[in-house]
Amino acid sequence: MTDQPETNPNESDLKPFTAPSRRNFLKSIGVTSLAAATAPIWTQALEAQAAVADDTDPPAPDERRMTLKVNGQTHALNLPANAALLDVLRDRLQLTGTKKGCDHGQCGACTVHVNGTAINSCLSLAAMHEGDEITTIEGLAKDGKLHPVQEAFWEHDAYQCGYCTSGQIMSAVAMLQDSHIGKDDHSVREAMSGNICRCGAYKNILAAIQSARIKLQEVS
Repeated sequence: MTDQPETNPNESDLKPFTAPSRRNFLKSIGVTSLAAATAPIWTQALEAQAAVADDTDPPAPDERRMTLKVNGQTHALNLPANAALLDVLRDRLQLTGTKKGCDHGQCGACTVHVNGTAINSCLSLAAMHEGDEITTIEGLAKDGKLHPVQEAFWEHDAYQCGYCTSGQIMSAVAMLQDSHIGKDDHSVREAMSGNICRCGAYKNILAAIQSARIKLQEVS
């Protein structure tokens, strides 16, 4: 009798192992990170959390009562006079799409819009913006539809780790609304120079911005 090699009864069910490529691995991580900067469902969830952030008790001795309007919603908050706008957005309102990078106004990851102008929220006190219209990355999508710049970043793979993406998108939206900035690639690079991408996705970011420009012209 000839000996037969032992076999695993489930061996036929096993699929050959295929090593993931570096590109697909990075892309899967990038998509996960970018989701926080683009998907409307995240906007709804974060706004629901922000709705319960308002304070009902009187402010403490080291605080003052402030009213901030963020993404169209008004919040009454008890905050220290020196509270940075970035920290209030992230820690009190749970709008964590705005990222804390260098915390010195040098990387652009914390970019938000105040009355339509892009600013570094890490360098701005919340107390300076009572009555202003503040827009974060969560407020760009409207009626469940992504902003054209958000769509373009998806389509052109304009990210890698995704950490800078929110700031890049917010700066790009403000830049495309500024008629004083040229439409050529050099002018765009100059206008976006305050936003650092440590992964080096600048080529795709530029392509996404110029693609979004065309889309915005079509809908205007």
